[in-house]
Amino acid sequence: MANRPDKRDITAELTHDHVGLSDTFSARRYFRKFERITAHLARVAATMETERRLSKTDVAMIGSYIESIGRTFQALAMKYLMAGRETGTHFGSLAFDAHESGFPVFRELMTMANDAQQAERHLSGMMSGADLKAEMIRTIISDLTLPTKLQFALSQRLYYEALLKGGLFWAQNDPQAVWLRDAGQNRRLYQLHWAVYDSQINLPTIYLMEVEDTGRTALPKDQRRWPEAQSHLMAQSVAGLKLLTIAQGFDSDFDDLHPKRLRRFHIGPMYSSAYTRQTGPIRKVLDDAKSPEGEDWTLAWTTEELESERVEVQKSGWFGTVEREIFALDPFTGRGVDTGATRTERAVILPERPYQVLAELDPPGFRDVRKFVVSPQGRVLSYR
Repeated sequence: MANRPDKRDITAELTHDHVGLSDTFSARRYFRKFERITAHLARVAATMETERRLSKTDVAMIGSYIESIGRTFQALAMKYLMAGRETGTHFGSLAFDAHESGFPVFRELMTMANDAQQAERHLSGMMSGADLKAEMIRTIISDLTLPTKLQFALSQRLYYEALLKGGLFWAQNDPQAVWLRDAGQNRRLYQLHWAVYDSQINLPTIYLMEVEDTGRTALPKDQRRWPEAQSHLMAQSVAGLKLLTIAQGFDSDFDDLHPKRLRRFHIGPMYSSAYTRQTGPIRKVLDDAKSPEGEDWTLAWTTEELESERVEVQKSGWFGTVEREIFALDPFTGRGVDTGATRTERAVILPERPYQVLAELDPPGFRDVRKFVVSPQGRVLSYR
């Protein structure tokens, strides 16, 4: 009989790529890097709209999630502001995935969601921000010491204030419905959008689904179908599931909701020579670029898309019929069945210097990847 693996070995295997940012300056540089990256993402989405690869509605939805990702990083930056100082030794450090994603691990967002439930109680027991700052000045002038503990207290207050304010990217961001137009008699076209922080890959993932509604009551106002549809979509929002599986399951479970188009956007991984352990061409690109602080990174952006090709009418019960969608799979690569998508497009977002090295090296795996090059001034240029 084979030996069963020790539970501690399994835990180590699952977490060996998770690194804690326990150094004050490294943690602050990490958050500054993501502050810049999330600012660029909105401009990249706008560029995609200009190229007509995203609609104005798409950009508004994706942009709202990008903004919420930025606010989440801002909140975490306050939480771990004093990492590495004596006040942070008992507090721990930000855990992030140094190999697969470059983003914080899923556990960080779960903890943040729990903290949000208790934010008001924590704030009620803290000194106000103004009082903390006044006490800091008194400590510096009178005691001639650094007010480290007061700084820690203020950072935690700012963290809880950010949680209470809301608008953050949570582990689960429930589906919302936006009416697009009437699609015929008793047919309404909606765009559903939702997002998750995928626990398998430690990445924010955004979903957009165009749905024709033939129900009697408009979907967002239907107290029976809408909660059920929301619950169904959240349960299926896993990176390991193909879009075809998600769309067919939704189409099968809801006779009067017809998914016409489903897209999934993976924001990341983020690679940085200072923080992640990358392999292959991207490692050489970042090493050879020798970029200054804040520009030594690349971010992947992957779009999967599944479209309905036609509709088949099938029998339902003794006398009824129901519409079922037949989805188009990628006919060009021959891998449509494997990918479960009509098309998949990969892009990489990176500063100017890493792009110059990438263009010079011209590795085969990147020739069909779209490149979005961002400048320190915020300009975005798109290249094949």
